Amino acid sequence: MFAKFFDACRAKGLPVALSEWLTLQEALDQGLAKNSLTRFYYLARMILVKSETQFDKFDQAFEECFKGAAFEDEISAQMLEWLDKSEMEELAREDARRYLNEGEELQIDRREVEEKFRQRMRDQDSEHNGGSFWIGTMGKTSFGNLGGNVGGVRVGGKTGYQSAFAVVGARKYRDFRDDRVLDNRQFQMAFRRLRQFSAKLDVPKTDLDIGGTVHKTCENGGFLQIVMEKPRKNAVKLLLLFDSGGTMIPYSALMNDLFQAVHKSNHFKDVKCYYFHNCIYSKLYKTPECENGDWVDTEWVFRNLDSDYKVIVVGDAAMAPEELYSDTGNYRGPNGGLSGWEWLNLLKRHYKKIVWLNPKMAPKRMPWREAETAIGDLLPMFKLTVEGLNQAMEVLMRR
Repeated sequence: MFAKFFDACRAKGLPVALSEWLTLQEALDQGLAKNSLTRFYYLARMILVKSETQFDKFDQAFEECFKGAAFEDEISAQMLEWLDKSEMEELAREDARRYLNEGEELQIDRREVEEKFRQRMRDQDSEHNGGSFWIGTMGKTSFGNLGGNVGGVRVGGKTGYQSAFAVVGARKYRDFRDDRVLDNRQFQMAFRRLRQFSAKLDVPKTDLDIGGTVHKTCENGGFLQIVMEKPRKNAVKLLLLFDSGGTMIPYSALMNDLFQAVHKSNHFKDVKCYYFHNCIYSKLYKTPECENGDWVDTEWVFRNLDSDYKVIVVGDAAMAPEELYSDTGNYRGPNGGLSGWEWLNLLKRHYKKIVWLNPKMAPKRMPWREAETAIGDLLPMFKLTVEGLNQAMEVLMRR
């Protein structure tokens, strides 16, 4: 069993070294777990896990080996991704309140539901939202989340009616992972890293230099010696380009979080925001609706926003190859005689610092993977996760 636990930890991506595993064995030999599974859980986590971002992976491995969860092994990462519809949670809560007000009596044949759940897991091969048969969201079946049925098996998501007799994939440390999609607070924390570009004004020293004060006071035998410094000026100029509509609709709430985080921040000298659909062409839209005529020329942006702007492009790069490579590939507006690929090259040529954030990297079998791969080779592309955004900020911060 313990050998299986070691293998499970490594399989979930935990970097468990042999020396750490031997340390755990020694701790067990000394009786530190005291024949308690709970004590063993905390003991193993303390020894094997190096960061809170790995708690979720540890919990999955532990659940797999010691808790005997009925369905955890059957739930794939792909299934949990299909069922991640956080933008629908408020609607689900409204349905839950409506049900609770009606006060219907809950009558469920648990054994029958579990058998149907196992059968659906064997047969299902695609995402389902709505409906009354498959595992999905906002539907009427007994499996999935955010649906209108009470009782059954909740898979992923958050509780609605609080009537599920089994919960699969609900992991309390999931938010700690550094590969999860971001929220508003995490956006703000990442953008703070750009503050180091703040420039010193050529004005009198009016701000307290805390580090300098501590250093000078120590050198002065503990007698306080105040050190002042010049105030900082926000010097970072940011250009945000958002893909909007189509396959980006599921990420609307995420895009709004990023937009709000930028505009709540006081770390930027200037922020400009424009929108595009699928790829950047000769026009950039002023609003997320991407309506014809409500745009500016991309060349105008090049002329008026100098090369010192740091550019963040946010999009899933989900487009057919002709949308990227053909000079008539833009079916929503004008191309300006160039292909999307050529416009992206002009963007890269004009701006010194540019990154592409992708909320959902495409599986290899998807037809638009070719476009995503090509763009990722042209521009530094990172997945829109905690780790991905930190890596993107490092690229923007390089001098």
